[in-house]
This record gives sequence, structure tokens and C-alpha cells, in this order.
Amino acid sequence: MDNHSPAIFVGDTMGLDFLNSVATPIDAPIDWIDDGEGLLRWLEQAGLVPPETLKVMREQALPGELDKVADQARSLREWFRNFVRERKGRPLTPEALDELEPLNRLLERDEGFNRVLAREDGGGLDFQSRRKWRSPEALLLPIGEALGRFVCTEDFSDVKACEGHACTLLFVDHTRGHRRRWCSMAMCGNRAKQAAHRHRLKQG
Repeated sequence: MDNHSPAIFVGDTMGLDFLNSVATPIDAPIDWIDDGEGLLRWLEQAGLVPPETLKVMREQALPGELDKVADQARSLREWFRNFVRERKGRPLTPEALDELEPLNRLLERDEGFNRVLAREDGGGLDFQSRRKWRSPEALLLPIGEALGRFVCTEDFSDVKACEGHACTLLFVDHTRGHRRRWCSMAMCGNRAKQAAHRHRLKQG
């Protein structure tokens, strides 16, 4: 698995999926937004930016411009990771608002607007939000929106870190009874089962 393999989306919310864009799914850590092209690929896989917008960004960005935006995205990611790790497992309170000021400053840069459009299924009209993509830095705006929605709509009491050995992935536990322990059964859950099975064989 490498930076060109599909990114991991197991957070059950896009805010945590952004944090999970750097992870250690097997042995070595992978950063899916390690450069500008990686950021574009991740945004496309996440469905946060229209493909036609990403195409224009690729064609019109100045040399090194997208790499600088990726640097900003990684800085945003690590700042927000610290915020989440310090507060996961308990409800988020209004006292956290001051520490979210960097996120609000990012959101203030958005040039969003609404349009009446034809529905894709042909069944009438739809009222949809759009934004103006004036520069590559605008690629950070849908990420900021995802983080803002996350802190306002999810219960931080349900935010967990995967219990897998050396796994860094975070998720919101939406399961009944809130008993989820692993980022996914296919990855860490399966490894834990195999390890437990080997342990039982040794004990036996």
C-alpha cells in the first residue's frame, strides 16, 4: 500500500476522515496529502471538490502552488488532530470555541453562494450551495466546512481511537451500544482476532 492507493475512509464523518488521511494501515505510515497532487487525489476520493474544478486547478496552478496548499492542509490536519485527541470521549462544550478560532478564520474566507438548478434525476428543481474557486487555497474551504460540521453535529463522547496496535485511525462510534473498537474489521479487527487465536493456541 502506498500514497497512490485509495485513501482510507472509516471515520464515519468527513472531519475524521481528513485526520485519517495520514495513517499506518500496515507497517509504514502513509500520508495521502504529502504533496499538491496527493491533496487533489484525496479531495477527489472524498468527493469534496467537483472533478472539473480539480482539473482546472491542475492546469492553472503555478509551479509549487499546490504543494504549498498541501502544506497548509497538513498543518490544519495536525492542529485539528490535537484538538480532537484532547477532547474525544466527552461532550464538547462552548468553552472550546476560543480554540476553534483558526477554523473560523478559514471559514470566513469562503465565497459561497446558492443556485437554483435542475435535479440530476430530472425530477424538478433543486436549491444547491456552490462556491467560487478563485485560487488553489480555496481547496481548503470544503475541508474547513467538514471540520466545522463535525464539531457542531457529532457527539465527542462517541469519538474513539482504534484499539489496533500502532493504528492511528479515529472514528465516531455510531453503533448500537457504542461497542465499536476497531477502525474496521477488515484491518485491525481481523488482526486482533488472529492474534487472539494464536494466543489461545499457545495457551492450549
